[in-house]
Amino acid sequence: MKKAFIFDMNGTMIDDMAYHLEGWFNILNDDLGAGMTREAVKKEMYGKNQELLIRIFGKDRFTEAEMDELSMEKERKYQKAYLPHLRLIPGLDVFLDAAEKAGILMGIGTAAIPFNVDFALDNLQIRHYFKSIITANDVATSKPNPEVFLKAAEELGVDPANCIVFEDAPKGVEAAANAGMKAVVLTTMHTAEEFIGFDNILTFVPDYTTLSTGGLFR
Repeated sequence: MKKAFIFDMNGTMIDDMAYHLEGWFNILNDDLGAGMTREAVKKEMYGKNQELLIRIFGKDRFTEAEMDELSMEKERKYQKAYLPHLRLIPGLDVFLDAAEKAGILMGIGTAAIPFNVDFALDNLQIRHYFKSIITANDVATSKPNPEVFLKAAEELGVDPANCIVFEDAPKGVEAAANAGMKAVVLTTMHTAEEFIGFDNILTFVPDYTTLSTGGLFR
């Protein structure tokens, strides 16, 4: 029976959410006058960049072209700030290697745009581990819609019930549940208390060094 691991990227493979938060906080407040606290911005940080802008400002504030440019401006600032700190979450390099040797297929299901996915995978030289990479550009609707994880499972040729999702956000865990998948939660951005009510979570871990592989690899 084939088994697959599907990874979210930001906050799950790389601990970069503080840099995304800072990028959005500065653009929303300094450039766009939203007057939001960091905690308020944090709560809006899910889904596609354009969806975030629409949630905050409404659907008629910006044109598609304006939203695309704001999105790229934020991502360019994020990459410049984060590049000196870019590294895998502790233990993930060993975990990916062990999973590959165990014959487990691996994919990525993320709301990040290809510009950021390429930034992480190519700088860290880990693209070869992943047989499916589903980004924001590949889905019509973001998490908690399960489309991103179901597409990854389809490309990997693995039944959703045999996929385990690695996530750091409640909306991602909800998407996994909607896809019929179990989840492992990395507590890089959210506390365990923020996931109350989900029954598809296998475990919470701060990083991959504390993750027991015995049950996951079977």
